[in-house]
Amino acid sequence: MIISASRRTDIPAYYSKWFFERMKKGCVLVRNPFNARQISRISLLPEDVDGIVFWTKDPSPMTARLDELNDRVFYFQFTLNAYGKDAEPGVPSKKDVVIPAFRKLSNKIGSRRVIWRYDPVFFTEKYTMEYHLEHFGRLAGSLAGYTEKCVISFLDLYRKTRRNTGPFDIIMPSPDRKKELACRLSGIAAEAGIKLETCAEETDLSDHGIEHSCCIDKRLLEQLADCRLDVRKDRNQRPACGCAQSIDIGAYDTCGGGCRYCYASRDPETAAGNISRHDPSSPVLSGSLQADDEIKERPVKSFRDPQMDISDIL
Repeated sequence: MIISASRRTDIPAYYSKWFFERMKKGCVLVRNPFNARQISRISLLPEDVDGIVFWTKDPSPMTARLDELNDRVFYFQFTLNAYGKDAEPGVPSKKDVVIPAFRKLSNKIGSRRVIWRYDPVFFTEKYTMEYHLEHFGRLAGSLAGYTEKCVISFLDLYRKTRRNTGPFDIIMPSPDRKKELACRLSGIAAEAGIKLETCAEETDLSDHGIEHSCCIDKRLLEQLADCRLDVRKDRNQRPACGCAQSIDIGAYDTCGGGCRYCYASRDPETAAGNISRHDPSSPVLSGSLQADDEIKERPVKSFRDPQMDISDIL
């Protein structure tokens, strides 16, 4: 089993104490996003968990405690964009906090285990192609030597993202415009020794040396674990997504970042209410157990295949 921590919220930034408490307890309770009364008990025991993928914009609260995970396989998806406070009101200063946090994390666990995410990409009158190229270049220069890969994706306008980004007057780029930006970003990244890949994008850019990426990356986890994982593609994600199967232990509408483009939050007010109900000692991320909650053990198993050595897949 692979744990995603989390596509739904920023656990390292806001819930690291809770996460380590759940690791000590050996399990976590996760509410069904579509039926809050249904709860799954998910094992976090070493024999069941093959790897953990963290998603964050600021791992600072977690970094000092990562030694507690020395017996675990894990890596970070670290989102670092060039947007201002109008788009990312709750994200700390990039220069003073986020970039130093990225470097510190990389120094601690290695550049291969810190993947830079520059996503989602969108255009407005302010955030033009030229803006992205200039500021991406600055970020790439700051992260040179601290990461091996950068993953980009373009904004998808779902109902709530369309509502929350309304004031920006998003300009949806054509496929050719997307291709142009991706290729130019790839060249900039290469100058910094960083490989650019895309996430869940239909456009094939392989002829430009840009491959499709996997956020829950089976191959990387196999390399880190030094064993083969018999895990399939996650059918619950978008068709263009190449991620391996995982179980997410986060909760929607609980992130304090307040990013206007966020897919996982309806609005800052809802998130603030759920954050206020967080108890680090609770087995669920937001709030506490209720009398009418129905808890069921979620069947899990390790994907490790002891019959095949890692050298057979490299």
